[in-house]
Amino acid sequence: MVVGALAVQLLSYPVGQFMARVLPTRRHNLCGFQFTLNPGPFNVKEHVLVTIMANCGAGTAYAVDIIVIQRVFYKQNFGFIANLLLILTTQLVGYGMAGILRRYLVYPAAMIWPSNLVTVALFNTLHTREHLAPGQWTRQRFFAVCAIGSFLYYWIPAYIFPAITALTLLCYINPSNVVLAQVTGSQGLGIGVLSLDWNTITAFLGSPLITPWWAQMNIMTGFVLIAWVMVPIAYYTNIWNAKQYPILTSKLFTTDGYYYDTLSILTPTKNLDEGMYSAYGPLRIATFFAISYGIGFAGLTAIMTHTFLYHRKQIWAQWKDARGASQDIHYKLMQAYKEVPEWWYLSLFTVMVILAIVTCEVWDYGLPWWCVLLAVGISAVFSLPIGLIQAVTNQQPGLNILTEFVIGYILPGRPIANVTFKTYGYISMSHAMSFLGDLKLGQYMKIPPKAMFMTQLIGTCIAGVINLITANWLLSTRPNICTQEGYPWTCPGANVFFSASVIWGVIAPARMFGPHSIYHPLMYFFVFGLFIPIPFYLIAKCWPGTFLDKIHTPVLLTSTGMMPPARPYQYANWLVIGFVFQYCIKRFRAEWYNRFNYVLSAALDSGVAMAALVIFFTLQMQGVDFPSWWGTHMNSCPLDKANFYGQIPMNKPKALPNGQTSP
Repeated sequence: MVVGALAVQLLSYPVGQFMARVLPTRRHNLCGFQFTLNPGPFNVKEHVLVTIMANCGAGTAYAVDIIVIQRVFYKQNFGFIANLLLILTTQLVGYGMAGILRRYLVYPAAMIWPSNLVTVALFNTLHTREHLAPGQWTRQRFFAVCAIGSFLYYWIPAYIFPAITALTLLCYINPSNVVLAQVTGSQGLGIGVLSLDWNTITAFLGSPLITPWWAQMNIMTGFVLIAWVMVPIAYYTNIWNAKQYPILTSKLFTTDGYYYDTLSILTPTKNLDEGMYSAYGPLRIATFFAISYGIGFAGLTAIMTHTFLYHRKQIWAQWKDARGASQDIHYKLMQAYKEVPEWWYLSLFTVMVILAIVTCEVWDYGLPWWCVLLAVGISAVFSLPIGLIQAVTNQQPGLNILTEFVIGYILPGRPIANVTFKTYGYISMSHAMSFLGDLKLGQYMKIPPKAMFMTQLIGTCIAGVINLITANWLLSTRPNICTQEGYPWTCPGANVFFSASVIWGVIAPARMFGPHSIYHPLMYFFVFGLFIPIPFYLIAKCWPGTFLDKIHTPVLLTSTGMMPPARPYQYANWLVIGFVFQYCIKRFRAEWYNRFNYVLSAALDSGVAMAALVIFFTLQMQGVDFPSWWGTHMNSCPLDKANFYGQIPMNKPKALPNGQTSP
């Protein structure tokens, strides 16, 4: 559960109104600088700045996962200062890149950044008065009713009746049938699984009320082809001895189906021990996990080809005359304010890169200075093409696979170096996109650019410190955190992060995907992705103005990039809701859609966020669970975690001195 900027946007409005009424208006003088605690009514621009500052820290810093796997899985701890520098540098390097890319990804009218439309709709709902027909609801009233309803309803899936998070309807026919469980279970392919939990549905793809329908069609096509066609064919034909393992999991396995004990093949310095690895045996992964990597390879190269084919003219035009080429009315109105000079962003970028190098050299992250520069370089090269995709489709292809792949070949056997390189290479780009989205929001709402700069910078620094303090508190107070024994603190994202560190860092791609590996054919997906956009581009040129113009191969290929830890049923339910709102209602009830669609999305998110906070701090944190009954048992289809033979994976027994094995 992530309490996002929408919750802060909602809560800050009444707080701001209250403070505007009660704070003193007397002016103060501090060293010649005059100020007042109450400059006047709480206005929309102040509200936007509050929300943007919150948005800078809405999610968990990616670098926190490095800290988690170091402490939980690798038994390392570099201390507070090292961890803080790691978090701040990974967050702020992307900020510098965002400033350089403004002319391409913020100023042009075509760069709409769909997720901002919900935020803008909520601002308009809170700060403007509507002229209504008799009996017509205001946006404020609609938002209030929906948010309260969302708040009350979320108590059911989050506390009273968690089973409705994933109702495995088809699996109930015969829960003891392994194949049926794998295909219809919530931890399997999820066919027929119904989710009645808004938080679960939107956990990975965001709100389906935001993403345009044509982009959802691309996601649906990729999802169905990969999750419900390719994976079952590969699994049930036993490619890579697939039946020995569950069909979908991020866990790592030995060749005989046991969980892989990573620590048993590492030296005391947490590098690969070649002799121990040879004795223990090669690593195996689930079929879905393997195919996701292959599709990810294809998606990376498809991004570059797609960007060249579809956006080369636009990029060239912006390069020649960035400001004159923009026809965005919002950008023209922003000329009333002084723009932030590019040297501000360049200076911040340079300082953060230097600090990143110092962090990796002073503490033993195992990453040489030139590798830090390489990671940042990869991020810089891909930021523009990925930004062009996200600004239009609201979907962001990741660089995690590429960065893991590159450093895995350069520095094999070093898991912490691998994830550190990945974070600088991937998250620098990801945060550049986040900052660019905020800059576009500032353009929509006419916020002075220099105020935006300071707000984003301060918000990111504060969020980094809070992230680290919170992570340290949880790691110190929650027993068995990030393991199944520590439920509900199982950290699915951190577990995937750990698995990736083993695949790409410990074992390394030369062993995992090299010529002698069973997974070597996945390497050909790089070539496949490079050429796949070309025929679609040529066909669309022959038949312009048809649905062929909407085929977006990078989105199609990277649609399942979040699985695992995401589950197929989350995608399926997300797409159903998207079809209802982005196709049916938008087409047949356009007036309602234009007035209330984004307001409804904001209300659902806000209600869930508020309920989650109340439930956690008043009940779950105190250890007060709802009385046990059928509805509190999350999975009534247990064999969806089993392999083809109905066996649930377990830890490998250890050999004892007398020749026996431990249980």
